[in-house]
Amino acid sequence: MSNDLGGTTNRTRLRRLPEKAAYDAATIHAIVDATSVCHVATVVDGHPLVLPSLHVRHDDTLLLHGSRSSRLLRAMVAAESVCVAVTLVDGLIVARSTFESSVAYRSAVLFGPAELVDDATEQSVAIDRLIDGLLPGRSGEVRASTPDELRRTSVVRVRIVEASAKVSEGPPEDSPEDLAGSAWAGVVPLETRWGTPQPAPDGAVGRGEIPIPASVEGLERGW
Repeated sequence: MSNDLGGTTNRTRLRRLPEKAAYDAATIHAIVDATSVCHVATVVDGHPLVLPSLHVRHDDTLLLHGSRSSRLLRAMVAAESVCVAVTLVDGLIVARSTFESSVAYRSAVLFGPAELVDDATEQSVAIDRLIDGLLPGRSGEVRASTPDELRRTSVVRVRIVEASAKVSEGPPEDSPEDLAGSAWAGVVPLETRWGTPQPAPDGAVGRGEIPIPASVEGLERGW
């Protein structure tokens, strides 16, 4: 993937507030990597469909997985191209007017073809990448997927061909007339963090015989 992810094409060029646009790989990758939740859009049985999914980026591709019977995954592979959107809400931009009030956010929209990872070895590696992308180091702490589990799971690889990002930040952009008003203005940041791990109530974990693993400790401490 080049440094520019195709932001000059009609489907990725930002027309409203173009000054907030970004087309470089570093900005787009940072947004995609900052969350594990995306929304995938494609056409299923002749109708548009958007569904949430979990993703992990690997180089120039996104890895997604689901049930082998998933209509969404089958439709993605059959389509010439799919659209994937990622949005991060960073806070509220509280302006002196309702018109200028907004949300601080980072978003990325990506386009590219999807293909099924059908090689058993590649599929197993991809699943490990998915779990480690969500919880670093976890694949080494649990058993590997069984052949039956792999048969029941589909992994789809979306190659990022084009993408653009949009970043909205504070402070509010109030008019000169509103600056003289009495309303408060500013930015309220939104913070998201992992809470205290809650052990499963059953098995050796429930009996307190297994300590919290390194992967979960790292997540809790923000490693």
